[in-house]
Amino acid sequence: MDRPFDRVFVIVLDSLGIGAMADAARFGDEGVDTLGHIAETVEHFEIPNLVRLGMANLKELHGVKPADLPAGRYMAMNETSNGKDTMTGHWEMMGIETTKPFITFTQNGFPQKLIDELEKRCGRKVIGNKAASGTVILDELGEQEINEGKLIVYTSADSVLQICGNEETMGLEQLYHYCEIARELTMRDEWRVGRVIARPYVGRKKGSFVRTGNRRDYALKPTGPTALNALKDAGYDVISVGKISDIFAGEGITESNHSDSSVHGMNQTIEIAQRNFQGLCFTNLVDFDALWGHRRNPIGYGEEIEKFDLKLGELLPMLGQKDLLIITADHGNDPTYIGTDHTREKVPFLAYSPSMRQGGRLENVDTFAVIGATIADNFGVNMPGGTIGYSILQSLIM
Repeated sequence: MDRPFDRVFVIVLDSLGIGAMADAARFGDEGVDTLGHIAETVEHFEIPNLVRLGMANLKELHGVKPADLPAGRYMAMNETSNGKDTMTGHWEMMGIETTKPFITFTQNGFPQKLIDELEKRCGRKVIGNKAASGTVILDELGEQEINEGKLIVYTSADSVLQICGNEETMGLEQLYHYCEIARELTMRDEWRVGRVIARPYVGRKKGSFVRTGNRRDYALKPTGPTALNALKDAGYDVISVGKISDIFAGEGITESNHSDSSVHGMNQTIEIAQRNFQGLCFTNLVDFDALWGHRRNPIGYGEEIEKFDLKLGELLPMLGQKDLLIITADHGNDPTYIGTDHTREKVPFLAYSPSMRQGGRLENVDTFAVIGATIADNFGVNMPGGTIGYSILQSLIM
């Protein structure tokens, strides 16, 4: 069957919002603008490849000149779902609308009944039980965990329960076992979090602790089949890079690649682009969010975008006439805003293929789900029942 594209690459710049949505005040996010405020903060912000695809035409950026003739098609996407977290954003891209937000425990930590049950099942006393930065809580409690055999449990602005474990004293398999117990417990409606995350680290003394690349996420399964399932069931490749497989609990994935960093994730994507496959390569680059957004570091965030742009410059020449690249985000995380939470923002949609006769602006859309629907349309598969979204494929091949 003749189709416009044999390979589609979707790269999610985790948390790179481009301005407050109309309902941002309902989420406490008036005036947020992740990319805009980064551009205002970083001197000599250099993102030539994103500019080439139309990012500075889509959004006015301080000190960044728009492209005279952008090579990509570009628009802003609003989120239909009720939330501003990773799972909600990614699930919506592939067709699932989330109407009930995932539970967060940022203010007071996890309920004592949950902690009591976790202690009983794991045979270790819990310490922490609060919202915290992963590196900060290690410095605070790492020595106690090692010396007293305790279990560091903490959360964040996301719907997550995170457990730290020292690889040398607790061991990875034991940490993973504790996280499996926590995942089982947090399937109850009153404790239902989106993800349980194992956070392994090494080191023995405060100041020497370093988190390793052996993180493991235990996510809820999507509430129904997605575009990923439709592609896999039709025999197409669905290759994940970064935490995509974790976000979808492996559903609809044919190959999973773990990334140690966003630069590593781009290197993996570049390697995959050199293969002969048919289907989707779906990449999440988490460092924007985890290292810079939540830690409110606009300079670091800007430098991470510049690193991505360099890697994007390596990827673009590898794309052929039958390849489509989509660059987007899953929510915002304005590093100049108050607190450490995600922010309710529009996200960019940049699409590029060497086969496009010209670039230009598309009409903004009110759901991320156009991505999954467009991919399904390209490969001639039907979106599963109950999903949302509509295809804009014809706008990308004109």
